[in-house]
Amino acid sequence: MKIIDKHHRLSPLAFLLLLFGLIVTTVPSSISAADIELPGIGIELNEAEGEEGEVATAIKIVLGLTVLSLAPAIMIVMTSFTRIIVVLAILRHAFGMQQTPPNTVLISLALFLTLFNMLPTLNLIDENAVQPYGNGQINSKEAFQTGMAPLRDFMIRQTREQDLALMVEVSGGQMPQTIDDVSNLQVIPAFMLSELKAAFQIGFIIFLPFVLIDIVVASILMSMGMLMVPPMMISLPIKILMFVLIDGWNLVVHSLLGSFV
Repeated sequence: MKIIDKHHRLSPLAFLLLLFGLIVTTVPSSISAADIELPGIGIELNEAEGEEGEVATAIKIVLGLTVLSLAPAIMIVMTSFTRIIVVLAILRHAFGMQQTPPNTVLISLALFLTLFNMLPTLNLIDENAVQPYGNGQINSKEAFQTGMAPLRDFMIRQTREQDLALMVEVSGGQMPQTIDDVSNLQVIPAFMLSELKAAFQIGFIIFLPFVLIDIVVASILMSMGMLMVPPMMISLPIKILMFVLIDGWNLVVHSLLGSFV
C-alpha cells in the first residue's frame, strides 16, 4: 500500500498515523537551545526567535517512529476497529470453527473496513490539520487540536451517555456542563465501552440462527438414537451452506458499516 501517491499527498491510512505523531512533537516552550550528545549520535535543539519551542527535525523523526510503533493501539482505541474485529470473531465462533477464517484474514478485513468507515474523518484531518501543518501554516499544537476535533466528534457520536458518565465518575472529575468540557481521557475509554456493547449486541443477533441449527441437528440425532455422532459434524456443513446461500459475508459487512451511521 502506498503511503504517498503520485500527487505527493498522504494516503488516508497515513493521515491517522501522522495526526498522533503531532502530539509528541509539542514540547514546553521553556526548552532552550542545547545539544544532546549520545554515543555516536549528536542532536541539536534550536529555538527560533518569536516562535514557540519546536523540537529539531531529528527529534521529530525519532518521536514519529515511536508513535508508529503505537499505531496499532491508537487504531484500536480511537476508531471503529474494535467493533468490527469483535463481531468478526464472534461470527467465527458461531460457526464452531476456532481457526477458520484465520486471525490474519479477519484482522486484514477489519483494517480495510475500518479504513473505509473512517475515510470521511481522515479526509477532514488531512484538509484541516495535516496539509496546513505540512505547509507551515500552523504549528504542531494547533495541528493536533484541529486534527483531533473530527476524531473526537466521531467517538462522541458512537458513545453512549451512560458510558461517558461512568468514565467521568471513575476519573473523579466534576460532572461537565457541556460535551466540550469532557476530556479526551474520559471520551476514549467511554467510546471503547460503547463499541464493545454494540459489538456484543450485533454478535448476539448473528449467533441466534447458528444456535438454532445446532439445537435442531442435536434433537434430530437424539430422536434417531445416534447419540455417538457429534452434532457439530452434521451442523457445521449445514451452517456453512446456509451462510453461503444467503450471502452472509455481504450482509455482515453491510450491517457492520451501517451501524456507524
